[in-house]
Amino acid sequence: FIKKTIGKRKNVKLIINKENLGVGISRNSGINISNGEYLAFLDSDDKWKRDKLEKQIKFMKQNNFTATHTSYYIINENNKILSQRISKKKIDHSSLKLSCDIGLSSVVLKKVKNITYKFPNLKTKEDYVLWLNLTKKKINFFGINEKLVYWRKTNQSLSSNVSQKMKDGFIVYRKYLGYGNIKSIFYLLILSLNFLKKSLL
Repeated sequence: FIKKTIGKRKNVKLIINKENLGVGISRNSGINISNGEYLAFLDSDDKWKRDKLEKQIKFMKQNNFTATHTSYYIINENNKILSQRISKKKIDHSSLKLSCDIGLSSVVLKKVKNITYKFPNLKTKEDYVLWLNLTKKKINFFGINEKLVYWRKTNQSLSSNVSQKMKDGFIVYRKYLGYGNIKSIFYLLILSLNFLKKSLL
């Protein structure tokens, strides 16, 4: 892609890790060298529609939004659509603690001065921590109700590992939100129930 766009897209940069550093640290490396006005994320097994960024940034500029996400399709390894997720119109810190309804590959963030955009070094839920940190600072997420992303569900993906998700979910509340054990378990149960509810739709 970079070779094909030489002279057209001078800002395209490729970072290759010498070893597997995990998704959080890898994304942070990209954020650290970025010099644009916006941040957008796309995991390797997901897909964007061609006009995704154009539509989403236009939506953000028209409404003066700082953080947005979109609706998306859930697909399998053969690109078959399994289901869909509809974006919430507005997600604040209180609602986000109960249910993570933000697909990472659908997110676009406008950079704000004095705000640190950093993913923690977790195997799963690393994006959830960043969204919680942003909403805690009153940067709410607004949804564009158009399916502009294909999120791929695979049996081998870390996000499909239930025990890992439960472990990291507890860490989110206990370590990153500073809740006690009982309160962390309480919120983890609500988060899990809301996840199951969405999965059955």
